[in-house]
Formats: sequence, structure tokens, C-alpha cells
Amino acid sequence: MQPITILLIDDQLMVGEAVRRSVCQEPGVEFHFCSNPLEAIAAAKRVRPTVILQDLVMPDVNGLDLVRQYRADPATKAIPIIVLSTKEEATVKSEAFRLGANDYLVKLPDRIELIARIRYHSEAYLSLTQRDEAYRALRKSQQELMEINLELQRLTNVDGLTGLSNRRYFEEFFDTEWRNAIRSGEPISLLMIDIDHFKQYNDTYGHLGGDEVLRAVAQAVKATFLRPKDLAVRMGGEEFVVVLPQTPASSIASLADKVVRSVESLGIPHSHSSVSDKVTISVGASTCVPTSEVCSSDLIENADRAMYEAKRSGRNRAMIDPH
Repeated sequence: MQPITILLIDDQLMVGEAVRRSVCQEPGVEFHFCSNPLEAIAAAKRVRPTVILQDLVMPDVNGLDLVRQYRADPATKAIPIIVLSTKEEATVKSEAFRLGANDYLVKLPDRIELIARIRYHSEAYLSLTQRDEAYRALRKSQQELMEINLELQRLTNVDGLTGLSNRRYFEEFFDTEWRNAIRSGEPISLLMIDIDHFKQYNDTYGHLGGDEVLRAVAQAVKATFLRPKDLAVRMGGEEFVVVLPQTPASSIASLADKVVRSVESLGIPHSHSSVSDKVTISVGASTCVPTSEVCSSDLIENADRAMYEAKRSGRNRAMIDPH
């Protein structure tokens, strides 16, 4: 347990000695004395007392001014202050309490009373300090736990290989955006993307090489769609999806072609592709204005059908679903 630490500010050495003798036999008590009132604030910051005994009448400095200074300084503002006066004066006592003193004693008080007041104020201060420290520790733990939970949530929504969103998050996001589109009456578009002849790439360059291609294609796809609400997803294997809220049919063809050219421009060699000597993709696109009578899976199926039509038509291209 933290000891009770007394700091006496008094210009009279005899008073300092008398107080020291009164408290020196008390267990768990440390005593510090400062005879120069000009050094009182610095001494309080250095000693970090649990209670300050403050004389009122001293040369150069008014004791009440020191009380005001303790309360104005963040390092000392909460430390209990027991004012020591040569006599009982109602106006002085009232002013001392107004300025922030916790207690008022006429010096030198009875030893038993002095120790009782010191213990009372010190223990109350220590309890308050420990409570505040426990609260800060709790807040820190809560913040750390919240950050961990947010990171875990992020990780459950992210594909570990490519850094894109995963299928789980796609389902949540697409459902939300579909309902938003029903309310707003705005179109929503979807791209289905598949890497051409990816199995042959893996057979030729190995799975590590295949992983590098997946990462490169993922970044090219993500870089093509930069609006805040656009979502690029790795659905699994070599298949990707891009959700494009508030995107009309008039825009989808150019966007789909743009992502095809973006991947082709990576220039990743693919010696066993029947389409090109580089890695390419096939893209299917579909758009609709959702209503309560339309099923969201229809948009996915239409985009998927368009993607397979792009493959049948020679790959390395985008096809738009006509529906």
C-alpha cells in the first residue's frame, strides 16, 4: 500500500521539528519539510505528497496564495491541503476553504488530532487516486479490447490472400445495398470477373506464382473502382465480384472494359493461355433497378451468365447482360 506522505510548508524550523516528532513514530508515514515557501510548488511536485500542511503566515509568500497556486496546477490540484494558522479566524478560515483548502487547524494541534486529520485526508486522497487509476486502466483495457474486436471483425470480412473483401462480407454488403436501392429507386450494377485459364497458370508457374497473380489482379480490380461505395470482392479461387451501387446501365460497359484492360496492362506472362501471352480476365456485367418483386440473386445470375458468355466469345473481354 502506498505510504502516507506529508509535506509541511512552514518557514519556522521549530514547527517543522515539532510536526516531524509528532508523526515520525506513525507506521506507514513519510515526512517532508520545506522551509522556503518560494519552493513550495516545486517541492509538492517532487515529493508528490498525500497531504500538504500549509502555514498561512510566511515571509515573501501568503499561504492563501499558495493554496490558490496548488489548485491551479494540474500536478497538485487534487492533493488535500490542511491549512495551519496561529489562531482561529472565521474570515481567514472561510477564505481558505473558498480557495480549495480541505481542512483548517490552529498550530500546533494536539498530536492525536493532527494524525487523525492527516490520515483521514490522505486515505481519502489515496482511495480517489486508486479509483482514478483503476478507471483509467479499465478504460485502456476497454479501448484495447474494442480495437482487437474491430480488427477481428475486419479480418473476418477480408480475404487473407488478396486483402479484398471476402464472400461473407459481400453477402452482407450486397443485401444492404440492394435494400437501399429499393428505397431510393436507384440502379445497382454487378461485375463478375474470372481469370482466364488460371488452372493452366498454376500448372505452369506453380501455386506460389498463382497466388502472386491473384494478388496482382485483386489490386488492379480494386484500383479501377475508387468510389467510396464501390466494393471489390474475392469470391474464391480465381473469381472476383465488384458491386457498384448507384451505377446505371449506361456506365457499366465502359467500366467493365476498363477493368479488362487494367489487368491486361499488368503484363504478367502466361505462356499456356490460348487467349494471350499475358494474364487476362473475362468479365460479365449486369444492372437493374431493384424492386420488392425482383430477387437480388437474379442480378448475380445475370452477371455470371454474361461472364460465361465472355469466355465462350474468346475471353479477355467484357460482356453485358441484356436483361
